[in-house]
Amino acid sequence: MTQPNEDTSEQEFRITADQLLSFDDPGRDKLEEFRIGDLSREFGVTLRTLRFYEDRGLLSPERRGTTRIYSRRDRMRLRLVLLAKILGFSLTEAKQLIDLREQSDGQRKQLKTALVRFEEQRQILQDQKREIEESLEAMRLTTDFVQNCLTKLG
Repeated sequence: MTQPNEDTSEQEFRITADQLLSFDDPGRDKLEEFRIGDLSREFGVTLRTLRFYEDRGLLSPERRGTTRIYSRRDRMRLRLVLLAKILGFSLTEAKQLIDLREQSDGQRKQLKTALVRFEEQRQILQDQKREIEESLEAMRLTTDFVQNCLTKLG
């Protein structure tokens, strides 16, 4: 699904968690460098989004003049940021999880911490879902009540 942006040449589409988890383009994975437009098209994000992630310290492309050159590491980090976003994490939380990989025994620590945080986030989302369902039921009851009032008034 595309969503228009103020710059009609830049469009964003929704990428799913399944797509992010199974992203496996053999030819693409051999590339060492990516331009901003490459990642924008591949992940369905705007150039503005990529620049914002860079400003937030989530991505750190090399600069060659005015050209941003992203590494495989940046590409992987972008995948993780987008996955974290889908899971309902803030960008700050995503950065904390992603940055764990830089520590000693980083991959193991990152995965263990991610599992704990995923379960915590699942509970938060389930609580929010319950609250939304309660609000929707209250909305239904209130709408029916108001409709009945209008019907009685003729």
